[in-house]
Amino acid sequence: MTAVGERARGGMSIGSVLDRLRPDFPDITISKIRFLESEGLISPERTPSGYRRFTIADCERLRFVLTAQRDQYLPLKVIKEQLEAIDSGVATLGAQRSPSRPRTLVVAPGEVSPEEFRTDREVRVSRDDLITRAGIDDNFLAELLRAGLITPGPAGFFDDDAVALAVTAKAMSEFGLEARHLRAFKLAADREAGLIAQIAGPVAKGRDAGARDRAEEMVRELAALSLTLHTCLVKAAVRSALGQ
Repeated sequence: MTAVGERARGGMSIGSVLDRLRPDFPDITISKIRFLESEGLISPERTPSGYRRFTIADCERLRFVLTAQRDQYLPLKVIKEQLEAIDSGVATLGAQRSPSRPRTLVVAPGEVSPEEFRTDREVRVSRDDLITRAGIDDNFLAELLRAGLITPGPAGFFDDDAVALAVTAKAMSEFGLEARHLRAFKLAADREAGLIAQIAGPVAKGRDAGARDRAEEMVRELAALSLTLHTCLVKAAVRSALGQ
């Protein structure tokens, strides 16, 4: 049936829309559709009594949004900009949609790679080994633990990143920075990690078999980009402080 035919019959109910979309998007819900409407991504007509009525065009618009979220991990702001381009005639709905395919990880200019954030290898470093490898004493490690800068795993062991952090903290202490001063870095890192989790969380909850892998890939990519961005911002701030 054409969009005109649907409109002539008063359009589709939100339940009919769910039936059309669920074969490709099993986790779609009425709440999700209402949320996308509240964000201005779709604008179904309303009956005099207030019920939503959708056309075929509305369904295709929804399909576009859901595909962009699932396959390209695009935030709603970007998707909305694409839809605005379509509405203005700059692009077409069909041209904007990309087939599902493996993504190539984005690496910003710099030395940080998403591969550095892989967690599929287990390294067990004991407390004594950490102290020896980092060249610190037990008191300094205790300060790092109290500040929450280093946290042992469930079995009480550490990893190579903990060693690197301890070495770095020790070097910074030679400039008068104590472990408590480094808490600001920890808080900033926690905020960045929380933002990444908000973005990747919905992807991980997908019902398809590869949802978790896609989410983990996204986390590694965003973490690398975040670290690169942080490095660039610090460099710019330092140049500014030095008057360069």
